[in-house]
Amino acid sequence: MKKVEKVLFINQEISPYVPDTSFSLIGRRTPQTIQEAGLQVRTFMPRWGCINERRNQLHEVIRLSGMNIIIDDSDHTLVIKVASIPSVRMQVYFIDNDDYFHRSGMMGAEDGKDYADNAERAVFFARGVLETIKKSHWNPDVIHCHGWISALAPLYIRTAYKDEPAFADSKIVFSVPNDTPHIPLPKNLRDILMFRDANAETIAAKGVDIAAKNIVAQLAMAYSDGFVQINERGGLKTMELAREIGLKILTVADQVNMAESYREFYESLWQEDAED
Repeated sequence: MKKVEKVLFINQEISPYVPDTSFSLIGRRTPQTIQEAGLQVRTFMPRWGCINERRNQLHEVIRLSGMNIIIDDSDHTLVIKVASIPSVRMQVYFIDNDDYFHRSGMMGAEDGKDYADNAERAVFFARGVLETIKKSHWNPDVIHCHGWISALAPLYIRTAYKDEPAFADSKIVFSVPNDTPHIPLPKNLRDILMFRDANAETIAAKGVDIAAKNIVAQLAMAYSDGFVQINERGGLKTMELAREIGLKILTVADQVNMAESYREFYESLWQEDAED
């Protein structure tokens, strides 16, 4: 069985950069615990508009910033920022862009409505993380996608970036706090998703119905190797979808030995490869 040494976290929310919730606290505790267990960790999240850059001492990483990401024929500039959580010595990288992440809300406005362009934002976030990791020449053993904003990353890793050395041997894990994606499905979803080998034909060949209401969950599950249920009541329908596909599933109940549970789960993703 493979020994996992490097884990990439693609997170939706991390405390203390956003308000403390059960989800943002898990978003921080999971990579922190894995890092404290001796593994190498890289952690990304969106640079949400509610984040106070001065208070949290974010600064731009010039060498990683500046490329344009094209989504449905429109260019959007990728800006990478970084900050550290001093108390745990953990760095967090932020994906930033004026068009997508300079709003007061994260996935939706104060009136409770999800942002109409969340699909585009998820595409930009996923591709921004992957381009940054590729440029960094850091090859993760496991890529753990945490939250609905990260749900399209598995699709791109296994299609558009499948030939990139950085991701060639990576296993993918997905986890969400609930079954309701905050990603409205626009009429031009096909055009938004398309990039290199991420196209309607490859998606259909995977058995995913691009017209389905749960297309986001289908895509996340179809291109992942494992699913983590982060609380007993969260993501039950998504977990059932993971079972139907045959993914390995971890329910995190033991917070004391969480690092060991994750390490064993991550390494078990190579078990079938070893048996073959």
